[in-house]
Amino acid sequence: MSETEPKSAQDLTVVVQTLLQQMQDKFQTMSDQIIGRIDEMSTRIDDLEKNISDLMTQAGVEEYEGENKVSDASGTA
Repeated sequence: MSETEPKSAQDLTVVVQTLLQQMQDKFQTMSDQIIGRIDEMSTRIDDLEKNISDLMTQAGVEEYEGENKVSDASGTA
């Protein structure tokens, strides 16, 4: 047996618990990163929507003009 191999059931339990804790820590870190990126993406989408709305207002275009045309077209079919 090498030094890294567990010598008893108790040692094996400690090794497994340590590995599981490391895995949990890595998953938690990845989860936090994903949530952070989703939050950042949400903020960027909100900013993009505001910029588009501002541009449409500057151009004199109604915000829901395209949606009304779609609903009008579906109502006449």
